[in-house]
Amino acid sequence: MPAGRVLQLFKTLHRTRQQVFKNDARALEAARIKINEEFKCNKTETSPKKIEELIKIGSDVELILRTSVIQGIHTDHNTLKLVPRKDLLIENVPYCDAPTQKQ
Repeated sequence: MPAGRVLQLFKTLHRTRQQVFKNDARALEAARIKINEEFKCNKTETSPKKIEELIKIGSDVELILRTSVIQGIHTDHNTLKLVPRKDLLIENVPYCDAPTQKQ
């Protein structure tokens, strides 16, 4: 049932927004408005194919937000302190100056 999936996606996007932009009131509000606008704009859509496309786009956006966005805090006029979430930090892989070619 698409309506249930749409509502689930809406809630998931808002939860992700709250985690990704935690402690940043401006970004939280801007993301809230954008999510709400997009869903409101498409609420009368009836084509199952188009609804599936929109669900896919929303899911992709949620994945990108969750896995690729890092908060930055201005500490002075030309310095930015990055604040990655724990779930973004991965085990560091040693750098290899001379990569080997795959066989």
